[in-house]
Amino acid sequence: MKEGKNIDDYFAKVLMIANKMKANGERMEQMVIVEKILRSLTPKFDYVVFSIIELNNTTTMSIDDLQSSLLVHEQRMRGYKEEEQALKVTSGDKPRAREFDRLDGRGRGRGSYGGGGRGRGRQPFDKAFVECFRCHKLGHYQYQCFKKRASGAP
Repeated sequence: MKEGKNIDDYFAKVLMIANKMKANGERMEQMVIVEKILRSLTPKFDYVVFSIIELNNTTTMSIDDLQSSLLVHEQRMRGYKEEEQALKVTSGDKPRAREFDRLDGRGRGRGSYGGGGRGRGRQPFDKAFVECFRCHKLGHYQYQCFKKRASGAP
């Protein structure tokens, strides 16, 4: 088996070759096919192969049993890799689901600050799109409004 191939493709290829050999008169028992498959797997399956040989009797093991146990192992391996990738943190511009609603600075929840979530701390925030609720100009908040100071309004 080559690196990067999955178990289903490999079993399909081996069974196709075994069927061609049977059609040409070769006598192929399931035990022989199971042992050949176990010998030809990549090193990442070594500990699974050893456990199958130790715990199961390869003379009575069917090809379907072997395929199902190797598929389970492959799916677990793939699941661990996907989980590792899911835990990676990337920085940069992240697409927002409702960016059109937040451009004017109004909205609900944590979207008005430009982030949210847990444990990320304060990140730099550009106030260019923040609208003052008093004078409706961009770039500052109501409590920072210049109109408040000039007119003396609360």
